[in-house]
Amino acid sequence: MKLTSPFIATQLACFYEKHRFIVAYSGGIDSHVLLHLLASVPELKNKITAIYVHHGLQACADDWAVHCQQCAQALAVDFQAIKVNAKAKQGQSPEEAARNARYQAFKDIVQENDVLLFAQHRNDQLETVLLQLFRGAGLKGLSGMPENIVFSKGQLLRPLLDVSQDEIKQYANQHQLQWVEDPSNQDISFDRNFLRNEIIPLLEQRWPSLDKTVARVAGHCAEAQSELSASAKDKMLKLYDKETQSLSVLGLLEYEKKAQQWVLREWFAYQSLRMPSVKVLTAIFTDILHARPEANPVVQFGGYTVRRYRNNLYCVAEQLPVDFQQTFLWLDAKPNLQLSNNGFLSAEPAAQGINRALWKGGSVEVRYRQGGEKIALNNREGRHSLKKLFQESGILPWLRDRLPIIYIDGQIAAIADLWVAKEFIGRDGEACIKLNWQEITSELKI
Repeated sequence: MKLTSPFIATQLACFYEKHRFIVAYSGGIDSHVLLHLLASVPELKNKITAIYVHHGLQACADDWAVHCQQCAQALAVDFQAIKVNAKAKQGQSPEEAARNARYQAFKDIVQENDVLLFAQHRNDQLETVLLQLFRGAGLKGLSGMPENIVFSKGQLLRPLLDVSQDEIKQYANQHQLQWVEDPSNQDISFDRNFLRNEIIPLLEQRWPSLDKTVARVAGHCAEAQSELSASAKDKMLKLYDKETQSLSVLGLLEYEKKAQQWVLREWFAYQSLRMPSVKVLTAIFTDILHARPEANPVVQFGGYTVRRYRNNLYCVAEQLPVDFQQTFLWLDAKPNLQLSNNGFLSAEPAAQGINRALWKGGSVEVRYRQGGEKIALNNREGRHSLKKLFQESGILPWLRDRLPIIYIDGQIAAIADLWVAKEFIGRDGEACIKLNWQEITSELKI
């Protein structure tokens, strides 16, 4: 039998210096076997924390949490239960909602020098690859689950990924382990359960080593994906602007279409965004990359919008709605002013900025652009419309209306933290106030 203390010790030998080993512990047979194995390694035992994510989706979830706590206590390892909201959003499957909630819980808890361990095995890999195949996935999907990846501030390991489910069952029976059975695992309305309970048993009758074969295929796909991804990332970084997180459209169009697709995927991955569907990628090519220069096309997906401005491509988080008729009174010159759905403004002492005496002595209000506003700037003649200033400075069009305008005694004193009006600017030796607007500041300029 492969599953022994020496086996798991060897799997984790290069991670012994890590501070904490966090086990995703559901109480099922797989995670219980993994926890039992880890607890049998003296070098690891005092570093283990078993985490039970309480989805609240089953009536017996509370009982499972108690069972997991008791098992962890019996193994003398730390235990923690975390309750999450796994309610599916519109257009989201229950499986996806639960998975996302679970992963987010672990992202929040995994710290630097932590290792998160999942108990997924070779049969899970088989299910994953088949599901991806039936969904029309590319190389990345057909690569299945990686054995070792960076996760949050730490690392995620799957030390049982080359172990069969039969070996796990043998270990559990040999050590007389007790585990919980999730009744939803028998519900074949879920795709994974349908595969597991109805399809894969038939396939294995014809091809008994199917799990090993598919795992080998996944490995080949992972190698190919890695090579192509590395090449595409090199191309992407040559077109990428770190300050604005944008991508050069003209540079992208120099590549042939397949390379463009790979570069776009790497761009999304580099920003830790969910990979867009083929439909979304097609829309980006059709509606944005080949749009007229004066057009302002937008493609929406997954809480983000992809936009083009001055031959650069941006992926922008969907913004909360703002009431642009609002007026905010900045009373008593407080250091911070909260702007509804639009971040906050802060003011701090500085050598340059708004004259502190004018700031302290005047009535300070914050409004939004209504049209026709002008401002006089230091070292420039005349008064300038905000529209012209925004165009000159490359302020992104979707941010222009959200820029807070600061008024003192009814006169424009500053535009966010970008410009201070000539009438209010502090002179040499005068105490000043510096403004800072905490709202997507990295995307303000090109």
